[in-house]
Amino acid sequence: MNLQEVQRYLSLYQLEKNESEAWLTNRLHEIKAVGEYIPTTEELTFGAQVAWRNSNKCIGRLFWQSLHVVDARDTLDEQAIFEKLLMHIQFATNNGKIRPTITVFAPGRVRIWNHQLIRYAGYETAEGIVGDPHSVSFTKICESLGWKGEGTAFDVLPLVVQVDERSPQVFSIPQESILEVPIRHPEREEVDALGMKWYAVPIISSMRIQMAGIDFQAAPFNGWYMGTEIGARNLADHDRYDILPAIANIFGLDTTKQASLWKDRALVELNIAVLHSFKEDGVSIVDHHTAAQQFKLFEEAEATAGREFTGNWSWLIPPLSPAATHIFHKPYVNVYNTPNYFYQKPPY
Repeated sequence: MNLQEVQRYLSLYQLEKNESEAWLTNRLHEIKAVGEYIPTTEELTFGAQVAWRNSNKCIGRLFWQSLHVVDARDTLDEQAIFEKLLMHIQFATNNGKIRPTITVFAPGRVRIWNHQLIRYAGYETAEGIVGDPHSVSFTKICESLGWKGEGTAFDVLPLVVQVDERSPQVFSIPQESILEVPIRHPEREEVDALGMKWYAVPIISSMRIQMAGIDFQAAPFNGWYMGTEIGARNLADHDRYDILPAIANIFGLDTTKQASLWKDRALVELNIAVLHSFKEDGVSIVDHHTAAQQFKLFEEAEATAGREFTGNWSWLIPPLSPAATHIFHKPYVNVYNTPNYFYQKPPY
């Protein structure tokens, strides 16, 4: 236990929750007497929400106070953990009305091997990679643990859960728990025929949350998608689904020379398709211009609260038309405060 970190965190809690000085004194006395800081559910909830507020790379921080926190620290059975993860998926999905959610498991004891709770597999074949190239190595790990996919471009990977030093266990997610959106274009049916789709909720499960000097290595969390995450990265990147050439072909774009800006035009049409599809299906999503406006409101709210503002500019600018947002034209101090979410080495 780092008592200095605990005191710093609880001082922040006391300030923002309007607790008395006597509360802070008594709480620190309790912790010293026990010799260990075990956050209450209320303290854990506050820490997870502030960690989102402090997330330098996230453009969606305006909604940090809406994060629903599930305290699952007492869940140490693999099957029960899997059931908690299913509950997270179902609660967050909410029939398309996405709810920002985090489920926090016992620190130092539980690990979730997946990058995201829902993610498509990637298979190396003689004809090239089928599915998501980003998932090839993890797909092989899942197969080595006994899982076998159907070999399509959009197979949902299983969840891999490990407790302490026990062997990892593999659980397939029921199809009915996963909301997916078929990608179609409002004007060109040929886009529909490409058979693209994407899952509704991005639930990051490979990062750790750090608060009061404690690392919670298993704490999957989600907001909702910004359209460009799917339309300008996941489906568009050359080392992901690389769909831009097919989009360009549908729209008759000249791909023989870069100066035709075929990639730019194809990107716009693909992003139109993603936003159209999610909105038509009633699934929460935000375009990058609206997200930037929301981020500006967040900046103003933080200034009003008298808090130092931090951000990672290279992550905050959207991958499509960044100069059309105010973020592109502003400098940001990229200092990481805690509580916060951090990358960690995979357990495999």
